Amino acid sequence: MPLRLSRHQWHALLRCHAQGLSAQAIAQETGLHRQRVLRALLVLRTAMVHEIPPVLRGTVEVDETYVGGSWRNRRNRPLGHTLRRGRGTPLKTPVFGILCRGGQVWAQVVPDISQATLQGLIRRRVRPGSTVWSDTLGSYTGIALKGYVHRLVQHSPGHYGRGAQHINGLEGFWGYLKRRLAAKGGIRRERLPLYVADYVWRYNHRKLSIDQQVTQLMRLLEKTVASSGG
Repeated sequence: MPLRLSRHQWHALLRCHAQGLSAQAIAQETGLHRQRVLRALLVLRTAMVHEIPPVLRGTVEVDETYVGGSWRNRRNRPLGHTLRRGRGTPLKTPVFGILCRGGQVWAQVVPDISQATLQGLIRRRVRPGSTVWSDTLGSYTGIALKGYVHRLVQHSPGHYGRGAQHINGLEGFWGYLKRRLAAKGGIRRERLPLYVADYVWRYNHRKLSIDQQVTQLMRLLEKTVASSGG
């Protein structure tokens, strides 16, 4: 296993992580130095980035959101700069997600929310013929021409989704993601993709017991080590 931790140490560390403990709490619980715990969590989250769900199919929801606002080391912010809300917020980072109703969620930090970026990801992550629900962002225009059934959800004052006309599943995941990130009290911007991968994994495996999650994480680490030749 990486970092020269024994299988027993990895097992204890993964159990604490699955329970949602902080790095400091994991260090206290396992007897490992905090810096060693942080390096182990970096290895784990890097492995999670490559744990990509199968291509989604059926009825899916797509949406984009912005996260951040509590980044560490924000010394380069222009003097007098104020934070704007909504799409295009300069101090926040766009994240794009796809959720299969009744199945898994996939999400990734993206460089922008342009049509080329979002539709390119949809075409790679969603099987043609699926029904795609989205809001009215212009970047989704033309999805039907790519072989999908495209349905729109109106996000206007006084309008509420009814029946299948919603993207509530993905909005629920965004709420979960933002709560977990906020609890961190600020992370480095360059580490955001790792944390997104972490919480995607947790969300997709939330119905498993702690023991089952630890088993899955051990397999993921072993697979990562084997593929890297380590």
